[in-house]
Amino acid sequence: QVQLVESGGGLVQPGGSLRLSCACSGSIDRLNVMGWYRQAPGKQRELVANINTGGGTAYYADSVKGRFTISRVNAKNTVYLQMTSLKPEDTAVYYCFAVVQIGAIWGQGTQVTVSS
Repeated sequence: QVQLVESGGGLVQPGGSLRLSCACSGSIDRLNVMGWYRQAPGKQRELVANINTGGGTAYYADSVKGRFTISRVNAKNTVYLQMTSLKPEDTAVYYCFAVVQIGAIWGQGTQVTVSS
């Protein structure tokens, strides 16, 4: 069974950093676009960043540009989200996703809380 497993969430003070990881387990031929969404309480899910198969093209939401960096290691079927200069408004559950041949697969989510 193919699944995405996230890690790296937690509690951090404003201005701090966290690195999220999302690894794909199971047999999969190809992971196309991979990325991260987030959902804060009472808000709609928001696309944070995504990255193409080769890793050369990335998209960032305006709210995280200059602070977050997405990357991937295809040999490990893993995507990362390096988050710096974190703000309280970054508090949310972060979900990774991957586009595959039959559609998209999702991780279970990891909580990020930015608070002093």
